[in-house]
Amino acid sequence: MAKTTITFKPKQTTKKLLKGLQDRASEVIVNRFGLNDEGEHFTLESIGQKYGITRERVRQIENFALNAIKKSESFHEAEEIFRELKGAIHELGGIVAEDELLPYLSKDPVTQNHLGLYLTLGDEFKMAKEDEHFKKRWIVDGPTAEKVHAALIDVHSALAHDDVITENEIVDRVMYNNGIAEITTHKVDKDMAKRWLNISKSLGKNPLGEWGRATSPNVKTRGIKDYAYLVMRRHGSPMHFREVAEAIEKTFGKKTHTATCHNELIKDDRFVLVGRGVYALKEWGYTAGVVRDVIRDIIEKNGPMSKDDIVEKVLKERYLKKNTILVNLMNPKNFKKGKDGLYSVVK
Repeated sequence: MAKTTITFKPKQTTKKLLKGLQDRASEVIVNRFGLNDEGEHFTLESIGQKYGITRERVRQIENFALNAIKKSESFHEAEEIFRELKGAIHELGGIVAEDELLPYLSKDPVTQNHLGLYLTLGDEFKMAKEDEHFKKRWIVDGPTAEKVHAALIDVHSALAHDDVITENEIVDRVMYNNGIAEITTHKVDKDMAKRWLNISKSLGKNPLGEWGRATSPNVKTRGIKDYAYLVMRRHGSPMHFREVAEAIEKTFGKKTHTATCHNELIKDDRFVLVGRGVYALKEWGYTAGVVRDVIRDIIEKNGPMSKDDIVEKVLKERYLKKNTILVNLMNPKNFKKGKDGLYSVVK
């Protein structure tokens, strides 16, 4: 058996717990919880087909068997085991996702199945089913669980759809939400807050370790354009599409053709073409459109301007030759020069 953090021997304990059951009831429990050597879980329907009974009848047998175990002498003799499991969940924060709890208790998949049986049997443990916001989780501290649920929902609500923040920042937001760090029954630390984050289905982490809404393309990356956004955001300044393609391969190990990368950047409005093959992120304040559009936006924001001031501001928006800006500025259909030497937009 793989290394485990528990002190008891689950398979031996299970053998004692099932000892008083009739053969069919015992087999139903073994098959439902995956207590066989292969660790395979069977559905109600598949077990029903084996015995020639309905799935509902299998459910009844399962419930009867669990209740019979709880009334048995072996169950009361296993009291220390349930206390140990409760203590482990309490140390993990009073509420923990099942997919994190079981591997923490044991690395062996079959042993994990035995532990799943004990969690189901123990009155100390409340199982909260997977829902829209949260994964399946086990709770031994109801008040803490309520605060954790509320904190995760608050953190999700405070994030815009495309926001991404560092792991340290989102951990802090969880830890200090509505005084959650001052829960008297737990000493809340960053590791505990990370485990609580793992409960959420609404929050997610992207390949760079940044957090945001699980549905955001900046978190749930689906293609080259999403990887491009992440590498450009990390880079912090405009990049040529060839640089972007190289950065995607280096950072994520994704084979990226430069032409494909260029096409994806053109189609996505998160990116702005600011020079010959050079792109910036729109969120950095760059204006979309051709050169005349950029000039128009600058003048409309600032009022009539001198030629030199216009060139200076356009060069902050675009990687261009000065003459390209001047050619656009001199087009009388779009711009006019006043007697004071300042340029304005032709209405």
